[in-house]
Amino acid sequence: MQLSIVIPLLNEEESLQELYNWIVSVMQSNSYSYEIIFIDDGSTDGSWKIINHISAEDPSVKGIKFNRNYGKSQALHASFLAAQGDVVITMDADLQDNPDEIPELYDLINKQKFDLVSGWKKKRYDSVLTKNLPSKLFNAAARKTSGVKLHDFNCGLKAYRREVIKNIDVYGEMHRYIPVLAKNAGFSKITEKEVKHQARKYGKTKFGIERFINGFLDLISIWFLSKFGKRPMHLFGALGVLMFFFGFIAAAWIGLSKLYKLYHGLPNILVTQNPWFYISLTLMVIGTQLFLAGFLGELILRSKREKDRYLISKTTGIN
Repeated sequence: MQLSIVIPLLNEEESLQELYNWIVSVMQSNSYSYEIIFIDDGSTDGSWKIINHISAEDPSVKGIKFNRNYGKSQALHASFLAAQGDVVITMDADLQDNPDEIPELYDLINKQKFDLVSGWKKKRYDSVLTKNLPSKLFNAAARKTSGVKLHDFNCGLKAYRREVIKNIDVYGEMHRYIPVLAKNAGFSKITEKEVKHQARKYGKTKFGIERFINGFLDLISIWFLSKFGKRPMHLFGALGVLMFFFGFIAAAWIGLSKLYKLYHGLPNILVTQNPWFYISLTLMVIGTQLFLAGFLGELILRSKREKDRYLISKTTGIN
């Protein structure tokens, strides 16, 4: 199979039939072998009913329904497990992503051998204050921190070589950073393509300004995990040893200074009256705790087990 089209959604009943018709038109005009996977992330409207109806009429359409809203990352994780195409295209269900971009995205993966192609919505039809400006700041920070030179990390329209989506783990709210996850997994052929952005036709956006706050927090997390996720002792252990060393040296200096003054009969104060004693003691305690944190991190890393992160209530067309 050449293509898997993956579409996570939440309460998008108005757009689903139109989006499906548009995608099928593109697929048929290019003679692709394909599947379309809709992931209903706990919709409360008639989205699943429409997906069921489309799947009953077209065997190339598959559906996954979550028991409740788990988030876009979990939806992508479930669909990546189910996808069978050599090239996987992700897109949003609100008709703001243009299916006519799919052939060029497919060629960039299939012919030019890129691992991942990210869409870049250079011209946007969103609010300047609530979306465009925060998005620019967020993307600038992501480029600086991750080293992946993309203009639009959060664009839903992306193309992946199958090996990429089968070897990365999208969790939490890390869907924004799939290019970074791919880079950390060793898939370095990453590029972007300018794509058309369309104004929302139905409904309203499901994301608020808080997504950018969460995005920056996730960015810090992924930076840490990429640097020290597989070797926490290198960070916590090193900091712990360093702080303990300085604390120990300070305590030793206080003790030796006390003995020297006692031996020579010089004026002296109690060790417990010396503020540097408490500073050195605090450094040693914190240093020990940091070292233990690194040690525990190593133990957890070696014994962690996968747990179910979402509950699928229904599927259609999935074997």
